Amino acid sequence: MMEDTLFSANMKKPLADRLRPLSLDDVVGQDNVIGENAPLGRMIKSKKITSFILWGPPGCGKTTIARLIAEHSNLYFEQISAVFSGVADLKRVFQYAQERRANQGKGTLLFVDEIHRFNKSQQDGFLPYVEDGTVILVGATTENPSFELNAALLSRCQVFVLNRLNEPEFEILLQRAEKEVGKKLPIDEEAREFLKTVADGDGRYILNLAESIWNYAQPGEIFNQDSIVKIIRSRAPVYDKGRDGHYNLISAVHKSLRGSDVDAALYWVARMIVGGEDPKYILRRLTRFAVEDVSLADPNAVTQAIACWDTYERLGSPEGDLAIFQLTAYLATAPKSVGVYKAMHTALDAAKRTGSLMPPKNILNAPTKLMKQLGYNEGYEYDPDCEDGFSGANYFPDGVKRMKLYYPVDRGFEREIKKRIEYFDKLRAEKQARKKQ
Repeated sequence: MMEDTLFSANMKKPLADRLRPLSLDDVVGQDNVIGENAPLGRMIKSKKITSFILWGPPGCGKTTIARLIAEHSNLYFEQISAVFSGVADLKRVFQYAQERRANQGKGTLLFVDEIHRFNKSQQDGFLPYVEDGTVILVGATTENPSFELNAALLSRCQVFVLNRLNEPEFEILLQRAEKEVGKKLPIDEEAREFLKTVADGDGRYILNLAESIWNYAQPGEIFNQDSIVKIIRSRAPVYDKGRDGHYNLISAVHKSLRGSDVDAALYWVARMIVGGEDPKYILRRLTRFAVEDVSLADPNAVTQAIACWDTYERLGSPEGDLAIFQLTAYLATAPKSVGVYKAMHTALDAAKRTGSLMPPKNILNAPTKLMKQLGYNEGYEYDPDCEDGFSGANYFPDGVKRMKLYYPVDRGFEREIKKRIEYFDKLRAEKQARKKQ
């Protein structure tokens, strides 16, 4: 009788909760962070846990990882959400942690969900308790910690970046769900793949959607893609612009734009506006898309973004909403390139690796006599005075091999940029070859 009662209680839990991993080995898609040889994995293995931040998209396992680390390290697991907690709640947590440490000798792992939602003074409140070891802080955020967390708090915490889940990992989750429920998910193969696409990296979302399919399906019924779309639409009213729905829909906007699906992009933007999203947030993300995903494939995209944003600021809603939809349509149909985006990250990595190397002396100004004696500006070639307006000189630090950082695509305006770069590369090689003769 007791077993039946426990089984019944378990079945009432949401599927995603019933499938929550019981060990770190069961966590899907995060081996780069919690694997045996990964940075956090090594920390877990040593059981010398220090405060850290988990940065990743919704549904990637942040809460689960924190809970399992606490269990593995014999730490008391305390969880709060920055959305629902205030200073009084934090004071209570810290007091209990101090008492637990003094009376039981047991440490506390404090997991703070959506830590970026705490303001500056609230974040400052963590510092003394993190420093004296009252709590080991594990913060979870979907936003870039560099922008959302105080420098003082960030300096005391390592940051680990979690991955969005991919299709093979979604398949693992679906198979676990089918084993838990005891039957196959009643969908055709095309719908199964579609399920993985709309989940957009969110493991919790795909499990919730799978559970809805089991609940909706009649005996013997097999759902297709259109059936799933109807379920998704029936779930749309639960959109909460402050939590997961917010991130799911803006992600749908981004993916539709990136896939040049203008109709889908317009639909998801409309969903956000109908759901009460701040139009300025949508405009900010569309502007980011213009420089990240369109970029120099269409340099006019960012101009359009700023113009539409300015138009909305002048008109407001509902008249200004048209500017949002105009920008959405423009970006969806524009050529796409992440050449500059990739170049930025490659350049940042190179800058970190090479440290504080000085630029070549010949390209530095020499405003003082001493600097002239040291060779500053000596032999500098003024490019506009050179043949072809191009000297072919080296502008990287001495001793650093020339690096290729930017690879323009053969689309849109970047096709022209690619030709220019190839022309300069050829000219540079010819000029350097002549200098060696």
